[in-house]
Amino acid sequence: MIGLYLHIPFCSSICNYCNFNRGLFESGLKDRYVSALEREIVSAGRGEAVDTIFFGGGTPSLLNPADVSRLIAACRAVFMVTPDAEVTLEANPETSSAARMEGFRAAGINRISFGVQSFRDVELERLGRVHAADRARAALIEARGAAFDNVSFDLMMWLPQQTSVEWQESVEALIEAGPDHASLYLLELYPNAPLRDEMARSGWSMAPDEDAADMYLWSLARLDGAGYAQYEISNVARQGQRSRHNLKYWEDGDWLGFGCGAHSTRDGVRWKNVSATTEYIARVNAGGTLVAERRVLTNAERLEDALFTGLRLVEGVDIEAVGNRYGADVWARFGAALEPFMSQGLLLREGPRLRLTREGMLLANEVMAVFV
Repeated sequence: MIGLYLHIPFCSSICNYCNFNRGLFESGLKDRYVSALEREIVSAGRGEAVDTIFFGGGTPSLLNPADVSRLIAACRAVFMVTPDAEVTLEANPETSSAARMEGFRAAGINRISFGVQSFRDVELERLGRVHAADRARAALIEARGAAFDNVSFDLMMWLPQQTSVEWQESVEALIEAGPDHASLYLLELYPNAPLRDEMARSGWSMAPDEDAADMYLWSLARLDGAGYAQYEISNVARQGQRSRHNLKYWEDGDWLGFGCGAHSTRDGVRWKNVSATTEYIARVNAGGTLVAERRVLTNAERLEDALFTGLRLVEGVDIEAVGNRYGADVWARFGAALEPFMSQGLLLREGPRLRLTREGMLLANEVMAVFV
């Protein structure tokens, strides 16, 4: 089945490291955007079966529960959304309250993903986050009180001035809080990120690469022991709580994206909507095309993408199944280039499956470059 992605581009403040398609929240603009988003969904629906809906951003939790209910209703009106569909809302802790969590649950959200990033207030301040660590803990309690039994936390490692011990403090705090799922990301600084300038002015530095590797390996081992099984390079979950929507990205699935800058992939065709919020609204209202970029993938490109993304999973990728899907002998084509990684213990071949070891995940980009 396909998944639906709904992009909500509004934030209450702009983090100094972020490179997503977003802008500051304006109530009037938000109302016009929700109306346009609803129109796009309704016009695109063809009665296809859907088992995941994902509200991403930006900060989707800046929407009112009534807005969320309206958009979910639009999805259900034109798609066959399964009764057990996973419906995720990304949220920042400062937007949470008991009443809002209850409202989102009543609107049809059944999974919340909080952007926590750190449990150390000094690190949150450096990142330009507007919540404190205690607010993140409170947000989880509020979500639990609203009967959310599938809650995810995002954490970022390799932050400016962060030591391994300080990273471990955040991991321990996450375990103590007890979400059902966690995503652990290395901080990536895009070229014009304001955080780069702030680091230069303040004399902040990032730990050596080998320390970042140690942070990654230590945290996964610690989370293993706490009942969180790794299933993807950056993601861990308790039993039965993997992100079903994100798995579509890694398992060669299809999804439709709605909203400004949203990406879609369907039957080997990829396209992206216009990025600017006001232009998006104008185009929807004028009945014009929303597509800014469109690309038809060749069979070889589809094969390479399936292998590239599939290797992100702990279980790896079934090269025989993928090869049959795209009419190729994967090992004959890529085996010679992959052998050095196998001899180094970074890559394993187990029957039809090819997978990275945990140490191999540290060099995943080098391995996956074979397929590009």
